[in-house]
Amino acid sequence: MTLILLVEQVLNGLQFGIMLFLLAAGLTLIFGVMGLINLAHGSLYMIGAFCAAAAAAATGSFLLGLVAALAGAAAAGALIELLVIRRLYARDHLDQVLATFALILIFSEGTRWVFGSFPLYLDVPEALAGPVTLPGGIQYPLYRLTLIGAGLSVAAGLFWLIARTRIGVQIRAGENDREMIAALGVDIDRLYTFVFALGAALAGLAGALVGAIQSVQVGMGEPVLILAFVTIVIGGIGSIKGALVGAVLVGLTDTLGALFLPALFELVMAPAAATQTGAALASMAIYILMAGVLIWRPTGLYGARA
Repeated sequence: MTLILLVEQVLNGLQFGIMLFLLAAGLTLIFGVMGLINLAHGSLYMIGAFCAAAAAAATGSFLLGLVAALAGAAAAGALIELLVIRRLYARDHLDQVLATFALILIFSEGTRWVFGSFPLYLDVPEALAGPVTLPGGIQYPLYRLTLIGAGLSVAAGLFWLIARTRIGVQIRAGENDREMIAALGVDIDRLYTFVFALGAALAGLAGALVGAIQSVQVGMGEPVLILAFVTIVIGGIGSIKGALVGAVLVGLTDTLGALFLPALFELVMAPAAATQTGAALASMAIYILMAGVLIWRPTGLYGARA
């Protein structure tokens, strides 16, 4: 194993974690402010990817594709909050799970009806195509580096929004005492719609950015939604900082586990068996990480203590 390979895998893990943060941040905002379990969040990720691919194919502009992803996912989020989610706030979590699971099926079939069953492809913009040379002579794709930078910029903007703006104060207050801020004159329904649309837009942006690396297809949101839930459990439900730290930990654990564990088992068993065992453990590594964090701190790394 060379140093170049290690650095490349660390960067891959960081890029994966930052994209996971965009999905997990919206999920933890929605759960923290609204107390809502939204299984359909992965569908908003898929909608963003499809909107970006369709808009980029029609206009030839990757940037317009990103705008379409943000607008399409935010509009879909606001619409389902107004029509469906608003009726679930007073219901128990089982009703929320069943209703949002039904939304997964509706969005999947609706997307298949609109875009067809075949995958779409989103090309990397020419300005970001090709590798860039890092210190030490390491060649790494410029687009992936751009994803890391874009994701960190969005994270900084989100931290500023939550910590420095009036709407951020309302969001933080809504997490702690929604009845009180409603009594103080804040339109809680409008606040909930904004938070849900913001979370949907972040998910759609993540789908659009990842869509240039992998194919855009129906059902692409469900596997990554599971990782997003793992991320917010590790970081602490309701914490944006926890979502960022948890996403980076999950990304690095998943990527480096796939690199190191098979090599580690080759020291004690035959190569074929080592590869199989290492791959199996690598797929379990993030869940082992989650279990370890919950044993040490049941509320997550940055979750509020009871």
